[in-house]
Amino acid sequence: MRKRRLVIAATAIAAGVGLLPGVAQAQAVAADPHKAAVPDTDPAAAEAAGAEVFSSLEDRTTLTPGPAAKNRAASASAADALSIRLHGWGTSAHGVFLHSTFKGTENPLDVTIAWGDGTTEAFPAGTDRPLESRHSYAEVGEYTITVTATDPVSNTRATNTVTVRTKGSDFTPHAPLRLLDTRNGTGVAKGKVPANWYTSVKVTGQGTVPDNVTAVVLNLTVTNTTDSGHIIAWGSGRTKPDTSSVNYTAGQTVPNLVIMPVGSDGRVNLDNVGWGSVDLIADMTGYFTPAAANGYKALSPTRFVDTREGKGAAKGQVAGQGSFGVQVAGVGGVPKGATAVALNLTVTNPHEAGHLTVHPSGQATPTASNLNFTAGQTVANSVIVPIGPDGRIVVRNGSWKPADVVIDVNGYYTPDSNAAYVPNHPIPVRDLDTRESKPLAARDYLHRLNVPGVEAVVVNATVTNTTGSGHLSVAPDPNSPEQYENGTAVPPARPTSSNLNWTAGKTVANLVQARPGEGGTVAFWNQGWENIDLIIDYFGHYGTD
Repeated sequence: MRKRRLVIAATAIAAGVGLLPGVAQAQAVAADPHKAAVPDTDPAAAEAAGAEVFSSLEDRTTLTPGPAAKNRAASASAADALSIRLHGWGTSAHGVFLHSTFKGTENPLDVTIAWGDGTTEAFPAGTDRPLESRHSYAEVGEYTITVTATDPVSNTRATNTVTVRTKGSDFTPHAPLRLLDTRNGTGVAKGKVPANWYTSVKVTGQGTVPDNVTAVVLNLTVTNTTDSGHIIAWGSGRTKPDTSSVNYTAGQTVPNLVIMPVGSDGRVNLDNVGWGSVDLIADMTGYFTPAAANGYKALSPTRFVDTREGKGAAKGQVAGQGSFGVQVAGVGGVPKGATAVALNLTVTNPHEAGHLTVHPSGQATPTASNLNFTAGQTVANSVIVPIGPDGRIVVRNGSWKPADVVIDVNGYYTPDSNAAYVPNHPIPVRDLDTRESKPLAARDYLHRLNVPGVEAVVVNATVTNTTGSGHLSVAPDPNSPEQYENGTAVPPARPTSSNLNWTAGKTVANLVQARPGEGGTVAFWNQGWENIDLIIDYFGHYGTD
């Protein structure tokens, strides 16, 4: 049973960017609560808040008159009237709430709830008010709850059942698979996506993806751009969020990792919000389902590879069209039983434009790519990749000329972790946009979110309006929102890690899976020497409760 909880930092070390001393004060930005607050008393309120409410009405009640009733007439009357109505919904990664309503008698009832995981609880109840019950499961998934109410006067027993599902989903890695490429007609009719139009990606039924998938890990790449814009990824049939997944300018090829909810039709929509048509590519490396599989565990950022100094690989740049293997399982805190690894992949000092592809060992190099670059560029992208049977992953330089590669491991997925992914309900939200207030000052930080008790948050961080080079660090903040409000906050230590790198005039985004501090806040540091604008889109969190 997966019950232990591990809470360690999950950030990435900067590639080729030095840190200089200095102490900054947090900008006065209020923390926003986002820990998927779902009402746990009213079914209508829970549904309005985006929860999936499961119901079983009175007509599904099964009645058993008591053979030893003290009053046979009372027994017959109760057997005709006693009923149970059930509403249940997930409240957290592993928790559910059950709302039970009883009718048909004025007598006090003896109620037992069998939660569907082998545990049973007994409660006294009546018909004057609903019985409100909470339960936490060791594993995510669907559970059939059985509620039995006994009238001790008539010995009549009523039973009803409802199947509920936890909010959390576990991860299943998948060998990199290209689901969409508008350049050649993979997954959709060949042709660029027009300005202010969208295309749709079929997820279910592709590879080994089942019908009950809740979210998918996609590496999105936009290319052949002729103007500026951004891509919004969102679940088909859901409300389109006011967030972005990939930002681009004319002539750019830009990738970014996303973890996106999948619509009820098994699709994800990709909106091109821009003034010119673009080609879109989507490569899948895993998916989430409401069934026990692999939970997430964060690691302190660990540098596994730096070809500039020969760490984890031969010293010297990776040759064009060359590849190298990296031992991941059983090294640097990643256990041998890990099935996939979350890392930050950085290319630096490339001599020519190209791309990097990361895939499990023992497999042919897929057509999928993880990171695109131009000559001389230092750029990073988050990657979630399955681990091969020998515990290794492979990195291939798709350029025709050499480049340096840096890999920082931030966390891993394993059956022994119970941190399940919970997407923000009902849709991802924009947590911060400093363009609407004031820029994040050079060498300064700001604190965001209010999510105590979670393993990691999943956000998309975007830096824009840059006038120089720098990098963004995302790290736990030891202060709570209350400490900032009452003036007792202590500036956190400046991180020595990086989550994305930028140069002057560039807009850069990257997915971040970061651990909050004990108070539930996260610090976002501008490690450059010029002001920047920062945009934070909140997608969800990994929870253990």
